[in-house]
Order: sequence, then structure tokens, then C-alpha cells
Amino acid sequence: MAELGRKGLVDTSVMTVTGKTLAENLADLNARVLNHDVIRSVDAPYSAQGGIAILKGSLAPQGAVVKQSAVAPEMMVREAVARVFDSEGEAHAAILGGRINKGDAIVIRYEGPRGGPGMREMLSPTAAIAGMGLGADVALITDGRFSGGTRGAAIGHVSPEAADGGNIGLVKEGDHIRIDIPARKLDLLVDEAELAARRENFVPLEKPVTSPLLRRYARQVTSAATGAMFRK
Repeated sequence: MAELGRKGLVDTSVMTVTGKTLAENLADLNARVLNHDVIRSVDAPYSAQGGIAILKGSLAPQGAVVKQSAVAPEMMVREAVARVFDSEGEAHAAILGGRINKGDAIVIRYEGPRGGPGMREMLSPTAAIAGMGLGADVALITDGRFSGGTRGAAIGHVSPEAADGGNIGLVKEGDHIRIDIPARKLDLLVDEAELAARRENFVPLEKPVTSPLLRRYARQVTSAATGAMFRK
């Protein structure tokens, strides 16, 4: 924190539980980096940005999350063709079945907090993409979530989710999607008139849920963009 504070990257004016500000605590401790091989200097960082990026745009008005530190350079900016699946299982089978091509963007929806319900981790599709040698050529976009071990252009937490009426639910096979991670953008390249026409006939998919607890969860849970908290 002291090192980050040297460039104003931490707000050291905040009050802490000690009754002193963060700046005062750091001064009392004489906090400083003793080994810059362990904690890099802010003047020579390992990376000028954090590992996580938040993308927004017409496909994710409330935001989406990507681990940019694990994205291949050639996938940082890309226009891709949508391949649409309404569950993780369908997408996984398509990848292993050789039905995904370079330049595709696999769109997995109805795996968000409400649609899942429960927002399970999309581990199998990302592993399959890497295993098929497509990590530098195929994006994966979902309203589900990923773990910290994800590799490739895996964009999750797309909000609003499909089950909540989000635009990810309006994507059709063959649509083009623009990914621009440096600019923090994620856009569905479909004009507003066409999206409005699709929305008129849009009915979100409801998966059969046998658990009363999960049915209650799906009714009350909010967007991933708000932490998937329950509505009061």
C-alpha cells in the first residue's frame, strides 16, 4: 500500500479501525518495500494495469468481466461471429464435436444467477477451447461466471443476463460481436431497430427447476452487476 500510495493509486486519507487514517498507519509503521524483486516498484510494474477488466457496451450495458492478463494479444481486439447456446452443456458438446471454428464467439446464456439458477462456473467450455487449440482464435461470452484459473478470451458476468431480459438473450446465430478489451467495450453489432423487433417477441427461457430453494433463489436474485444479492 505504501508503494502504491507513492503514485496516488491508493486513497490514504481513508479512516481505518485504528482511529487513524491509512496514511498515518503507514507512517507509524515506516512501511516501505525492502525487496523490489518481491514487490515491484510503481515505476517498473509487472503490468501497468490490473489483471481484470470490466467491459460495457450494447451486449453488456451493466458490464461484463474478463481476465485480460490471460487473453492472447490477437484476441484483445476482435470482431467475431456469434455461435449461440442456451446452456453450458450444449456449448461444451459443440466444442468437442468440432463444430466451432476460428473467429467464432461462443455465446452461452441462461447460466447467470437467475437463469442457472445459481451461476455455476463455466470451466468445461474454457478448458475444451484450450484443449482444441482454439485459445487464440475463439472467444467465449456468457452471463455465467469463470474461476481465477481461466485462460483465453473468456468474458463472463454479462449483465443484464438473458433470463432477466438482457441483450445477450437477443443474440442470434451468425450475429457479429465486437470485442475491444483495451477500450473496455463489448458490442453486439446489430442495429437498434432490429434489436427492438427481436425484443417484441422475446420470451426468456425458463429451465425446469425441481428444487423449491432454487426456484425461490431465481425469483429473488438480482443481477451479477449488483453482486447477485436478493431483492427485498
